Amino acid sequence: MSDSPVADETVETPPPSPFHRLADFVALPRLGGLALSPDGTRLVTSVATLDAEGKKWQSALWEVDPAGQREPRRLTRGAAGESAPQFTPHGDLLFTSTRPDPDAGKDGGEPTGSLWSLPAGGGEARLVLQRPHGISGVAVAADTGDLAVVASTMPGAADADADKERRAARKDAGVSAVLHESYPVRFWDHDLGPAVPHVYWVGQLPAEPGPGATADAPEWRDLTPDAGPPLGAGDDVALSPDGRSLVRSEDVPDGPAGRRSRLVVVEVATGDTRVLVDDPQADVHSAAFSPDSGRVVCVRESRSSFAEPPDYTLLLVDLASAETRELTPGFDRWPSAPQFAADGDAVYFLADDDGRHALFRVDLDGGTPVRLTDQGAYSDLQVARDGSALYALRSGYDTPPVPVRLDPHATGQDPAPLPNPGTISSLPGTLRELDATAADGSRVQSWLVLPEGASAEQPAPLLLWIHGGPLMSWNSWSWRWTPWVLAARGYAVLLPNPGLSQGFGQDFVRRGWGEWGAEPYTDLMAAVDAAEQLPEIDETRTAAMGGSFGGYMANWVATQTDRFKAIVTHASLWHLDGFSGTTDAAWYWQREFGDPLTEPKRYDQNSPHRYADAIRTPMLVIHGDKDYRVPIGEGLRLWYDLQKRGVPSKFLYFPDENHWVLTPGNAQVWYETVIAFLAEHVLGEEWQRPELL
Repeated sequence: MSDSPVADETVETPPPSPFHRLADFVALPRLGGLALSPDGTRLVTSVATLDAEGKKWQSALWEVDPAGQREPRRLTRGAAGESAPQFTPHGDLLFTSTRPDPDAGKDGGEPTGSLWSLPAGGGEARLVLQRPHGISGVAVAADTGDLAVVASTMPGAADADADKERRAARKDAGVSAVLHESYPVRFWDHDLGPAVPHVYWVGQLPAEPGPGATADAPEWRDLTPDAGPPLGAGDDVALSPDGRSLVRSEDVPDGPAGRRSRLVVVEVATGDTRVLVDDPQADVHSAAFSPDSGRVVCVRESRSSFAEPPDYTLLLVDLASAETRELTPGFDRWPSAPQFAADGDAVYFLADDDGRHALFRVDLDGGTPVRLTDQGAYSDLQVARDGSALYALRSGYDTPPVPVRLDPHATGQDPAPLPNPGTISSLPGTLRELDATAADGSRVQSWLVLPEGASAEQPAPLLLWIHGGPLMSWNSWSWRWTPWVLAARGYAVLLPNPGLSQGFGQDFVRRGWGEWGAEPYTDLMAAVDAAEQLPEIDETRTAAMGGSFGGYMANWVATQTDRFKAIVTHASLWHLDGFSGTTDAAWYWQREFGDPLTEPKRYDQNSPHRYADAIRTPMLVIHGDKDYRVPIGEGLRLWYDLQKRGVPSKFLYFPDENHWVLTPGNAQVWYETVIAFLAEHVLGEEWQRPELL
């Protein structure tokens, strides 16, 4: 008898990359957030993976070696997951989790988001802070270890017990109603009120009690007792290294039904609050303290108008005098996420620049900002306290976010990733950059993903993928919009940055301001024209898709041309007049387009629904019912308008998803449906309905 396998036994060949099989793709680990220990020897990130049932992503904390010598190691294994790591000055690791209190017993109640501490020397994590409705934010004083936390609290509740009683009373009475007296009432994917965020001073964490002893109760002093609806105290807070001052971005009314933010400072010892930066023509936010606690750097975002898009700059503010100086005058990019250098003589910040999200440094004594990085998109910047290094997550279309080490002064850096659990070893194709020339002579930059095997002999079908925003650009990895899933199925994916895209200068944004159907559209067509000139592209098999503003553009494309075989539109704007009053931040959108009753011109010229009779291209409409940024009514009306006109179309509806599709099962079905729809209309294959739909 032969020892060889039975003749009819088949051995499944593993796919060449995780993007070829959707179950493998959704199971890939996803890194987010960084925390650097005070001595610079420990770097911690949160890693999300599928839970045991495969129904949700669950995060755990992993330690990465800042020197790049040791392999990463997992620190936490709680069944509820852990996230938002931060270090105390003593090296203890703080994190939030919904894991239950081990000392509460069976009647401990439903677990909510609480703060836990993992000792620097090792051992078990212990519960250090909790509130009846959870903790949503934590700020740590870098020198003293004092804490301030953000927690949602019911109106009129003086303490945690009163808050719990008020919530219980509503539940017992069967009341879910919320009475609003000011705008807005919703935000992205959740309803506002009746509870709102407050900022509490906790000070020093209670010491771990000895055997049989009970831990001291924390202070829990409300630094924002006047916080009220609709947005409360917010969660944009920064605590000074010496623990004496807390700066936060405060939401205030701005005309009828409008909002803007200003910067206020709270003296922690007394609770006294004073305005630090208040600009009626701008939002001020994202403050960070200097190492000596005497200054802050923040972002000033000029208020957009009917005539002008927003613009961004950095402000240096003296805490004692409130004297303000602009740090980036004349800098034709939009700075964000500023942080002081270790010596306090410079500020690092991030900004979109030419299809990258780059790291910059600007000295406080003046001068032009210097770009430190070459390729890639950076986030979660960490500054070593001794000034020896910077750490960040780096991504790009060739890599998901991975931790890297950077030189604080060198330019043109493109660092290799530190050993981590999220590096992807193979991609089903290649990435290149492509330029096109717009009708007015402007350069239109794009990223092009080419599938393996694409050549002049075997050209690939082309998928135009339009970004959202609209004030953003394609420059970084996205798990929701991953071109490699389509590349694994043979498509070339074009990711253009048309007019309105940031990172190409204020004039480039201005080209599309209030004229969404003009330069943004013609720029996209110029990018497609340039791609179709490549020998690897089959210009006879093309499709277009996009989400949010990209969905709007996909709808607009459908009304303007029949060059594409299929169009996929996700969370899209269809009826601009209706959208402008039902979105969660109507005042923002009406700054650009005006009031539809008094200034209807832009709505009339740019609303795709007015040109619905011109649509000939098959369309897949996708929308989530919990989407408050682009409400479900937009998708419902688009679907009806297509059906009424006999346009070949399908509607993929998610009753419990929002602007994004965030659960693994629904994300997989999203891709399955898009792939099947494109296969039918672009590749000429028979329609295959996803099995679970």
